[in-house]
Amino acid sequence: MKKTVFSAMRPTGKLHLGHLVGALHNWTELQKSHQCIFSIVDWHALMGEYEQSAAIRGNVLDMALDWLACGIDPKQSVIFVQSDVPEHLELQMIFSCITPLGWLERNPTYKEQLREIEKRDLQTYGFLGYPVLQAADILLYKANAVPIGEDQLPHLELTREISRRFNHIFKTEFFEDCEAILTQTPRLLGLDGRKMSKSYNNAINLSDTPEEIQKKVKTMFTDPKRLRLKDPGHPEDCNVYSYYKVFAPQQCEAVYNWCTAAEKGCTDCKKIFADHLIDHLSEISAKRESLSKDRDTIKDILQEGRKKAQAIARQTIEEVKEVIFA
Repeated sequence: MKKTVFSAMRPTGKLHLGHLVGALHNWTELQKSHQCIFSIVDWHALMGEYEQSAAIRGNVLDMALDWLACGIDPKQSVIFVQSDVPEHLELQMIFSCITPLGWLERNPTYKEQLREIEKRDLQTYGFLGYPVLQAADILLYKANAVPIGEDQLPHLELTREISRRFNHIFKTEFFEDCEAILTQTPRLLGLDGRKMSKSYNNAINLSDTPEEIQKKVKTMFTDPKRLRLKDPGHPEDCNVYSYYKVFAPQQCEAVYNWCTAAEKGCTDCKKIFADHLIDHLSEISAKRESLSKDRDTIKDILQEGRKKAQAIARQTIEEVKEVIFA
């Protein structure tokens, strides 16, 4: 039998190139060899965006549209919205009864978010407990593996700790450890050289038009040491060159040569890259435009995914209750 993979995204805004290279490319490959369950986790979005909750529903459909355009196939994978399957919250409640408070307070991501995000009040019961819901998301489908980067390993370990504690308290071996499928995410910074983030408004979105892509690429941060056109460039220090490596690797040698020899300026380099990026995204853009004309079909796909996901979720909850109240 194929191993079950679970992964998810929060619908907190438009998907960008970071999501494409960091997750979606990998998901499209995993669905060929695994039973994949992909969820749009709107309850997770609410935990941090509760003051802007009106935007979440629209983001859900846009996210599904982007997933489909990038190659997530509803015939191969289960695609659904988290809040459409109430069993997620039911299992979260059960796990919250057994999860020590100290585990959540020591969570490095929780402490980091409290430090970095000042415009929102995240000191809430819900945000503190988001790893419990995350564990419920994964274990509800008895997932064997989760595709993550190395920086997310502590999150998965907390899921393992919760499942092991459940097994220990109720004297069972119901939940098995979920493995990490480590993904090598290309280093892709935002247009300004900072971390790519919607809050920084420094990303190229999958929904951007060719004109918008060209405009954004023109603003990209380049080699800070190259002050004049005749100065030799330093490609390895240039953010644009790092994008070439990901989206136009066949051009890297030529770019390196003209940059270090000062044969082309940064403006020309960015213009050439914009053309390559537009070409790279052309298939996704065309499919996205076609799908956007029939949003009812997207809703139907999500509803069909809900049925498949809930069939698994209900069975798991019934079994969990039998273990607890045996």
